[in-house]
Amino acid sequence: MIRVDFANIDSGRVGPDRGVEWERELEAAAGKLEEARLALLARQDDPEAMLGWVRLPEADPEKINAYVRANSWVSDLLVLGIGGSALGAKALAPALAGSGARLHFADNVEPEPVAALLDLLNPETTLVNVISKSGTTAETMAVFLLALEWLRRNLGDEWRSHVVVTTDPKKGILRPFAEKHGLATFAVPPDVGGRFSVFSPVGLLPLAFAGVDLDGLLAGAGEANASARAEISENLPAQTALAQHLAWRKGQRISVLMPYSSRLSLLPAWFVQLHAESLGKAYDRHGSRVHVGPTPLAAVGATDQHSQVQLFREGPFDKLVVFVRHRAADRDLVLPAEEGLEDLAYLFGKSLFQLLSAEAAATAHALAAARRPSYTIYLDRIDAFHLGWLLQHLMWQTAYLGELFDINAFDQPGVELGKRYTYALMGRPGYEKLAAELEAAGVKP
Repeated sequence: MIRVDFANIDSGRVGPDRGVEWERELEAAAGKLEEARLALLARQDDPEAMLGWVRLPEADPEKINAYVRANSWVSDLLVLGIGGSALGAKALAPALAGSGARLHFADNVEPEPVAALLDLLNPETTLVNVISKSGTTAETMAVFLLALEWLRRNLGDEWRSHVVVTTDPKKGILRPFAEKHGLATFAVPPDVGGRFSVFSPVGLLPLAFAGVDLDGLLAGAGEANASARAEISENLPAQTALAQHLAWRKGQRISVLMPYSSRLSLLPAWFVQLHAESLGKAYDRHGSRVHVGPTPLAAVGATDQHSQVQLFREGPFDKLVVFVRHRAADRDLVLPAEEGLEDLAYLFGKSLFQLLSAEAAATAHALAAARRPSYTIYLDRIDAFHLGWLLQHLMWQTAYLGELFDINAFDQPGVELGKRYTYALMGRPGYEKLAAELEAAGVKP
């Protein structure tokens, strides 16, 4: 299961100026959170609301699993996607990958890493998974053009069996391309945005090739759904959203996600996109200029105790730290005694997991002693079920925060202008006016 300990945001621990009276604030906000819950539930079947991610845990992954079984020849999967099209699988694979294919993510257009990947991979045992809902994502499609050339040069007409397309079920430029060439395809539901798509084929297909337990992942996400639909007293996503919102109101405008696990070292990058793109908004639903949004920050314990925690404890009072810990190790290592190193005797006979757990508890207490608020999300263990639960929980938390800020958490208008300027600089037809604007400003690629 998942449990959240809010003790270190309470004013009894961190003082009234930085903390809150948690039980009183939760009771006071119960009505507002209930309104948010009912609003989200009422909109979940509206395709325009972009809440299709709520239904993803109910899907049957058998089509994906069957495709993986039918392509057992794949030793390497080259995933072409950017942002939400890659971050979910990247976050989960290091923790959950089994004995399946190796995953490689080409999620940038820097030429040297792309060239190095193509030099490294064997085209005969590599499958290319291109992921773009519209098929117009410039970065993804640029690398896809190179991958197509690479496959054709090495495989001739056999290239078609080495490409699988994840895109919109009907629209976009990839769908007709796939149909023309008879390529395998999987659909991104139209009402699921990229940063919420990890439990669609966007994330599940790469994870299945890596040997991840999809049933466990979706079952855990289903538990998060049950929690998010529950009454507020049992509703963990609503409660963590409230903690984040109260921190924002107290001036803690930076939200740190710090899992104590190197296997989860890429989870904060997924969280950063989820919160930044969903909650960083200039206008509320009524058109008022608000400029809200906690700035998400990534950290990993215990590594960042030796870098960022100095800032967290003694820098500005502008951060809420969220720890993620697991209660049990799958495999532990006991520290042996060593003659001549008796100064380390306090470690002899202890285990690495004991040390990791002590580091996490000590850091949380050290922050609280410096009046720096935090709360801790506890997982029973790191497995598909609990990580499915955690990611779906964080998506629900984001949705609840959107309601508390009174913004649309499911659009990203601030990203679109940069895309259009890129199209103009690259000479895409239809963007001549923007190209002229850029030329007048002296902007060049």
